Amino acid sequence: MKRQITKKAFEKEIKMCEKLAKEKKGKCGWGKCKDCGVIPLLYKLHKGKLLEKSAEIKKAKEKIIKI
Repeated sequence: MKRQITKKAFEKEIKMCEKLAKEKKGKCGWGKCKDCGVIPLLYKLHKGKLLEKSAEIKKAKEKIIKI
């Protein structure tokens, strides 16, 4: 799969998730971080890899969002 977003855009969106997770204690306008699909979507669009298994998604979220 070809990358759909640049590294710069990926990092900007991830930083926004981190910031909102800290400020809102694990929530934002989209819902709760633990249930959110933004991280897997961004990962797919930037890295070109689909995260399908719950363990993969959880690991990616824990690596990116430290609440």
